[in-house]
Amino acid sequence: MSNNSISSCTYVGSTPVFRFISILYINQTPLHANSPQQKLSLKPLSFISFFLNMPIFPFLVTLISCLFLLISPPEVFGYSISEIRSWCSQTPHPESCESVLAGKPNYGPVTQKPDFIKALVKVTLERAADAESNTRGLGPKCRNNLEKAAWEDCLALYENMVWRINMTADPNRVCSQNEMQTWLSTALTNLETCKSGFEELKVGGYMLPLMNNNVSNLISNTLAMNKGGSPSLENEPRYRKGFPNWVKSGDRKLLQSSNPGSQANSVVAQDGSGNFKTIGAAVAAAKSGGGRYVIYVKAGIYNEYVQIGSGLKNIMIIGDGIGKTIITGSKSVGGGSTSFNSATFAVDGDGFMGRGITIRNTAGPQNEQAVALRSGSDLSVFYQCSFEGYQDTLYVLSNRQFYKQCDIYGTVDFIFGNAAVVLQNCNIYARDPPNKTNTLTAQGRTDPNQNTGISIHNCRVTGVSSLSGVKTFLGRPWKQYSRTVYLKTYLDGIVNPAGWMPWSGNFALDTLYYGEYMNTGPGSSTANRVNWKGYRVITSAAEAGKFTVGSFIAGGSWLPATGVAYTSGL
Repeated sequence: MSNNSISSCTYVGSTPVFRFISILYINQTPLHANSPQQKLSLKPLSFISFFLNMPIFPFLVTLISCLFLLISPPEVFGYSISEIRSWCSQTPHPESCESVLAGKPNYGPVTQKPDFIKALVKVTLERAADAESNTRGLGPKCRNNLEKAAWEDCLALYENMVWRINMTADPNRVCSQNEMQTWLSTALTNLETCKSGFEELKVGGYMLPLMNNNVSNLISNTLAMNKGGSPSLENEPRYRKGFPNWVKSGDRKLLQSSNPGSQANSVVAQDGSGNFKTIGAAVAAAKSGGGRYVIYVKAGIYNEYVQIGSGLKNIMIIGDGIGKTIITGSKSVGGGSTSFNSATFAVDGDGFMGRGITIRNTAGPQNEQAVALRSGSDLSVFYQCSFEGYQDTLYVLSNRQFYKQCDIYGTVDFIFGNAAVVLQNCNIYARDPPNKTNTLTAQGRTDPNQNTGISIHNCRVTGVSSLSGVKTFLGRPWKQYSRTVYLKTYLDGIVNPAGWMPWSGNFALDTLYYGEYMNTGPGSSTANRVNWKGYRVITSAAEAGKFTVGSFIAGGSWLPATGVAYTSGL
């Protein structure tokens, strides 16, 4: 019997017996028939004559296959329509949910929310992998260097997206609700970042439609279902000796050591006194795996672009101090790069730590977005570092990050991105902008269930000595659900009485979350602040506490190990 007759039994929604009988009618004619009319004849055929004329092995294969389908439970075909609609109706994008689950193989019975979340993650991972494969094949369609530059960013971002989703689906990994929400938030941020690159370079009209997919909706659905779907981290220890608990004791000692270079695995020195003369060469030789890998970079000005990929984990770069070990570059959107790729120093490998280094982008205030540091490293720490630029200086792209005793210089949106990030005891310096308006932050949260935002705690906001006649705002909403808070921070008189600036008209004014809690200084008065639905003066310590190191970035589970002192609560 033909292959078509066997596979016909597996169609969903048809009765296998009727299909089997129809097969018998269609295949009744002897194989030696010559005329087309004879071959297409559909005369009635008895089962006995069929048995006598049909080879026994193909018959038995077909019969067994069809009987198996008859006695198997309905789940073998996938989830029922009523089951799919019942669960998908709880998501923000039910149509996308139904379309991908309909007809899919069963991922196991869905009786509780965790079962449904597991099914969503699996199907989202499948679609994300398809989208990544499609994007990878679009290279030859790039018509110019700008399209190619944005497309190359997307390759890296899509690959990282698939990797992050896979981390939540890995059966060999114990994944907390907070971790799952973090990595899914990152996956969604990567999609948005890919799109932003084309828009920045004004070349999205041709390529972006070719990359159209529904992965954003699927991630959004999973974020919505996972939020609150598992026990929270509220009762876990949060801080130890001034750092979140996820900082290991050995790392904390390294960060606070008076001579951290003595424990380096490799040394970078321009005069040849180390193992390498460039940071890039040291990174290329670094080994990721067992423990912390320390690269000591001696004082000097290193004019190079440093990238630490996602495959390099637990790397630490230690310099001789702010203004002594300097890494500098000058890429910018004005110069043909995307914001993503303009970074002088870019790190994606998880567990990164930096201490005593200055990272600069010297493109200048006229060249639009020009990033000094871009970090997508989960559980990363920067201690006593300086980031110097103008527009878009510090790109806190994604994942959980902590900055302690750092200096950040810039003009427009110079602390931006969609990480869950806490800046503690940092100095934030506004510089002279080209249009007489500064905005300190531009947070990029695109989904209400992303656990992301910028928390500025016990910091100091002021201007460089030359700043004059400039309006300076605490932030503006880059994306729909932008979220930024200032907690117990000194705000100098440079801060405009309105406090916050709109992005464009009424965009995001009702859906953002901007808060101020117990700030001090001449710019801290909230009497004349904006009257937006999304803005609030926080009066509750419990509400403010949600944005501390302990609560917002689960600092108690990872920071103590780094050795960096931190304040867990308010």
